[in-house]
Parts: sequence; C-alpha cells; structure tokens
Amino acid sequence: MEECERRDVKGLYKKARNGEIPHFTGISSPYEAPQNPELVVNTGVLSVEEAVDTIIDYLRQKQLVE
Repeated sequence: MEECERRDVKGLYKKARNGEIPHFTGISSPYEAPQNPELVVNTGVLSVEEAVDTIIDYLRQKQLVE
C-alpha cells in the first residue's frame, strides 16, 4: 500500500482515506492478491525498462505479440 500511495499522482488514495471515494481497493475494499498469477513484475526492484522487457518477453513466450 505504501508504494501505491507513493506513486499516486492523482491523489486517489488520499481521497479514499478521507472517505471521498467509497469502495476503494486497499482502503475501504479489501485487496485480494491472485493466488496463481501468470506473471509477477516487481516494479519496486526493476527499472521501467526491465519491467517492460519482462512483460514483452512473457507476451512473446505466450505468442501474444511478435
């Protein structure tokens, strides 16, 4: 949650914490992490370029892009 709030340029988390946005995931609605995600991209560790490469490699492996 801390990372999401740190990256929140629109201030949505602050509004949700103030009660201005109901049913906001992670604040007033629970976040349910996927049990078996197809892909995990740790954007706290990877650079933007590395994260993009990881996603594109995955999509290529699945033959979803050339």
